Amino acid sequence: MAGTVLYEREGHIATITYNRPEALNAINQELREDLNAAWVRFRDDDEAWVAIVTGTGRAFSAGADLRDNARPQGATHWETPSMTSLESGLEVWKPTIAAVNGYCLGFALTLVAACDFAVASERAQFGFPEVRLGVPTIQGAVRMPKMVGWQNAMELLLIGERVDAQRAKEMGLVREVVAHDELMPTARQLAERLCLSAPLAVRATKEVAARGQELPFVDAIRFGETMRRVAGATEDAREGMAAAREKREPEWKGR
Repeated sequence: MAGTVLYEREGHIATITYNRPEALNAINQELREDLNAAWVRFRDDDEAWVAIVTGTGRAFSAGADLRDNARPQGATHWETPSMTSLESGLEVWKPTIAAVNGYCLGFALTLVAACDFAVASERAQFGFPEVRLGVPTIQGAVRMPKMVGWQNAMELLLIGERVDAQRAKEMGLVREVVAHDELMPTARQLAERLCLSAPLAVRATKEVAARGQELPFVDAIRFGETMRRVAGATEDAREGMAAAREKREPEWKGR
């Protein structure tokens, strides 16, 4: 995949890259469509087990391109929320890592909130500038309180100022802050650690964790036990048990 978003896969690790560096990777209609296509490609690729998302140049992404009149995705949000993007609810149960290399603003910060892990360069800056432009933040407002707590969420959403990488770590927005040159190696190392786990078991566990937040406790446990049976019937589950008995490293197939 070329153009405004790059998609590359090395082994079981896919890298999705915002690629409009001349515009600080601002999200126009073309980039939005390319980014959505990249996430679907990752979701549907059986050999892609973990994704890293990052940006080229000085920015992860400066958020929406205010010069671009992007048309709505699918049905109108007033009638039916769009589920075409990871930010707006596209279900991707494989692990995702945001490697934030610079400015991460607006809808790009919502993407970080949708990822399972975030690693930040010491140069990264985060913010929701929407209220300073006279418009509300919607998907960020839905995600942030659960992610970073009420007061930290309100700091980001209502004040509209940027916070640096260390403040983002204090909030719980990012997992760790690293030297800029160490960002991608650190994200890659985390992805490789994730690949040591059985990919289908990982996806089942992530789905239970996500859906379990919204279900009554007993319903969540019943759903989880169903997922345990489904995952337990896979070839990888048999391989994991055999490897444990034989005291060797398992060879996961994703089947």
